[in-house]
Amino acid sequence: MPKIKTNSGAKKRFALTGSGKIKRKHAFKSHILTKKTKKQKRNLTHFSTVARVDEANVKALLGIK
Repeated sequence: MPKIKTNSGAKKRFALTGSGKIKRKHAFKSHILTKKTKKQKRNLTHFSTVARVDEANVKALLGIK
């Protein structure tokens, strides 16, 4: 049985926390920042967790059971 390859795009974008949740960055923080408010940009800086409905798909991409 061959090993399952980790999706290289997913391994750059997601990280596992100690409790087993999946950490992700917010979108819309890379460019066209002049029209966004300071508050919006500040809130997009922080990490968030992947929604429960998406966890199974992300774990499959990362090769986690």
